[in-house]
Amino acid sequence: MTHFRSVDAGERRSRLARRHRLAPGSRARDVVDAADSLVALHATDQATIHLSAWARVDGLTVADVDHALHEERSLVKHLAMRRTLFVFPRHRLAHAQAGASDRVAAAERRRLAREVEDAGLHPDGERWIRDAEAAVLDALRGDRSASWTELRDELPILTGSIEYGEGKAWAGRAAIGPRILTVLSAQGRLVRAGNGGGWNVSRNRWAVTESWLGAPIVGCTAEDGTRELVRSWLRSFGPGTEADLKWWLGSTLTAVRRALAELDVVEVELDGHTGYLLADDVEPEPEIEPWGALLPTLDPTTMGWQEREWYLGPHREQLFDSVGNAGPTAWWEGRIVGGWWQDPDGAVVVHLLEDVGADARAVLDREAERLTEWIDGARVTLRYPSPLAKRFA
Repeated sequence: MTHFRSVDAGERRSRLARRHRLAPGSRARDVVDAADSLVALHATDQATIHLSAWARVDGLTVADVDHALHEERSLVKHLAMRRTLFVFPRHRLAHAQAGASDRVAAAERRRLAREVEDAGLHPDGERWIRDAEAAVLDALRGDRSASWTELRDELPILTGSIEYGEGKAWAGRAAIGPRILTVLSAQGRLVRAGNGGGWNVSRNRWAVTESWLGAPIVGCTAEDGTRELVRSWLRSFGPGTEADLKWWLGSTLTAVRRALAELDVVEVELDGHTGYLLADDVEPEPEIEPWGALLPTLDPTTMGWQEREWYLGPHREQLFDSVGNAGPTAWWEGRIVGGWWQDPDGAVVVHLLEDVGADARAVLDREAERLTEWIDGARVTLRYPSPLAKRFA
């Protein structure tokens, strides 16, 4: 196979530094620009939104992020690729909905209908879902927003729970009502409209999407949505492989290959594998000055590729949990070299997994001091603490 050219790991790291707005000379203008540069920010942990933006926007404040999310509404939380919660710039919502969220919504709906029937809660799971959806949408009509607990107290149809993990150490019971909100949000009919907690605590409020955004999410075909998501990923994360795109999208190789065939792309060689770049983005990337960064749990850069050896090296087992969730990471010149957490006094502590030299250590320690000051005494709870953090924090 003939490739347009070879792209080595060093060049990929330079592209990452600039396109992900991590190098000091490549910072984003604001939080919306930062999210757009990465297609979307991860939002499974509320704090990740703010900390991912902090790493990329000079002078950012908590109020800046909250204004974009809750006042300007230029950023929107939305369940999309891999059934993961992201924060998208508004102009990406239509493609995310068609290219990822509709698929997630259909799968969630089928699973919920089956499980409520298997649990004996409702004889017709699909009918119960339809009735529960109608009740929620009616309760939120107009400009109202509400928390899950408010909806639960008002709507008896949302009561009930099912068992999970029977016989396992993590077994328990889970309420079925919140999963109606999950389905409605994946369908694009509800949106997470505000947060009842602080910047580091997730207490979502819910509203009808059209009310919150002033218009419904405009539809497009699944093929168009997938193609535009692939285009956006290649612009931000390229070069990458088919496996990277399939994993990031949570889709199929068939869908990825169709999108690549419809886009103007070139094949490049990536350490023995075939990667792809947009045809208007093939110029060699200049080297970049040394840089360091501290990124939070599930940061989109850390989670951006399936094949991570070129930036992760031998550190996967210490920085990712058993199901692939990344904890907080320390970066030097485009590679993950360690992790970070807060000590009992709230100060950010960096733990390196390799010797990066005194200059690099000094840069990362300064980043830790800067982040400690920005956090200002708040506690960042690690929903997915890395094995490294569990061992030393």
